Amino acid sequence: MADLQAPLRPMRKKGLVDFLVQFRWIFVIFVVLPFSSLYYFLIYLGDVRSEMKSYKQRQKEHDENVLKVVKRLRQRDPKKDGLVCTARKPWIAVGMRNVDYKRARHYEVDLSAFRNILGIDKERMVARVEPLVNMGQITRVTVPMNLSLAVVAELDDLTVGGLINGYGIEGSSHIYGLFSDTVVAYEIVLADGRVVRATKDNEHSDLFYAIPWSQGTLGFLVAAEIKLIPIKEYMRLTYTPVVGNLKELAQGYMDSFAPRDGDQDNCAKVPDFVEGMVYSPTEGVFMTGRYASKQEAKMKGNKINNVGWWFKPWFYQHAQTALKKGEFVEYIPTREYYHRHTRCLYWEGKLILPFGDQFWFRFLLGWLMPPKVSLLKATQGEAIRNYYHDMHVIQDMLVPLYKVGDALEWVDREMEIYPIWLCPHRLFKLPVKTMVYPEPGFEHHHRQGDTHYAQMFTDVGVYYAPGPVLRGEVFDGAEAVRKLEKWLIENHSFQPQYAVSELNEKDFWKMFDADLYEHVRKKYGAVGTFMSVYYKSKKGRKTEKEVQEAEQAHLETAYAEAD
Repeated sequence: MADLQAPLRPMRKKGLVDFLVQFRWIFVIFVVLPFSSLYYFLIYLGDVRSEMKSYKQRQKEHDENVLKVVKRLRQRDPKKDGLVCTARKPWIAVGMRNVDYKRARHYEVDLSAFRNILGIDKERMVARVEPLVNMGQITRVTVPMNLSLAVVAELDDLTVGGLINGYGIEGSSHIYGLFSDTVVAYEIVLADGRVVRATKDNEHSDLFYAIPWSQGTLGFLVAAEIKLIPIKEYMRLTYTPVVGNLKELAQGYMDSFAPRDGDQDNCAKVPDFVEGMVYSPTEGVFMTGRYASKQEAKMKGNKINNVGWWFKPWFYQHAQTALKKGEFVEYIPTREYYHRHTRCLYWEGKLILPFGDQFWFRFLLGWLMPPKVSLLKATQGEAIRNYYHDMHVIQDMLVPLYKVGDALEWVDREMEIYPIWLCPHRLFKLPVKTMVYPEPGFEHHHRQGDTHYAQMFTDVGVYYAPGPVLRGEVFDGAEAVRKLEKWLIENHSFQPQYAVSELNEKDFWKMFDADLYEHVRKKYGAVGTFMSVYYKSKKGRKTEKEVQEAEQAHLETAYAEAD
């Protein structure tokens, strides 16, 4: 975590909310953890019940539920009813931004029944799933078949719908791109109740390319067909420590998966999985993984580490031991590796339960972890929620790979947050310009990690309390986020919209490209029915008048400014 150095800023005066946050662990242990476990168990029973049904029965239920959505949309009176959104409660979302758009008058459509795996097609290597299927559910079904989604986000609770409409990444994204890049087809209910199947090469290809990052503002996603890949039972994971300044750490990270000779498509040189953790301005550990068979993992001399057991050390702390003992290799069961950060929520668990990483707690109560994020949000209250927005950072910075060193130095200078998570991903050059896109002309520079068809980016994950906050100093969280967003815009980088944003509308459309998104909103009738993506992501309460006026402006022209 950030070093508690001598104070660099004025000391902050503490109040009642600081006391509530400091001792919130009491409420978490006695209320949130037990209810979280009960909630997880009930969800698990629902998943098992779903899996007991035939695919034919699940498809029949799916078709019936789609008809209910269509009927509900067609019952809406645009003159009397508010804009359309899901009936999901605001606190259920895993993202950290306030879902304040639901406080304006709105017309709810219930999508809670869409949580089934509709089919696993081993010939086409495609999984057809509904939007509320989460990562834990899908890996429980596919991994025993030695199959997996090409990109499996680490946390069990993350849903297909959120990862598509928003943003999703994993250690395999340096090969396959973001989660949405692995989708083959979308089934969408449009504003007028039509149900369409969008692919990259049918008549709805524009809708297909516009769905990612749209936050559900183009229509209701009711099913997706997602690429599957063959896998093996274990992950052979190599932990490599690197010591040096931040630029040297960044280069060590790049060298772990991006050959300097540019042979990025050579599977002999490029690992199946990549992840980095920077623990301080001078220390990092970079992990590379390759799928391995059960026979290989159980060969004499090989170490197997079941990181999924409740009493095991938290993964980020286990990886940190490489800084003392040097590079080492171990084998982790594949599904446990996929969800290695779930139990401790990366390192956020250390803030929620300061002693949660201790052996006695892991052994006695570790089986209750993690607390469900939605329950943490539902029980925090307005004061604590505002405190976290001001005194705590959960942001992802998607930056070109060659700028990772600059990004690390910026975070160290402005926020002093450690550990920092690093995960590479491709940003593909597509037939159309989507909301997020590579740098123009990137293919001519032949930079490390790039190919002629994709630019390599990296997710710089910044999650924790800033150093000044840990030292008790004054820290302006909103101003820090504004500076971060300014840096991202200036460096052709992007901010996932699950996070708290301070962007105004003008700067939002400087960061993201509006052309395709606005074209599709008008073409498919989303304007006047669904809230625009900026107003859905915007921080603060939204009044019906404000939203309706913004929608009227979009009817005339997109509010976008050329880069």
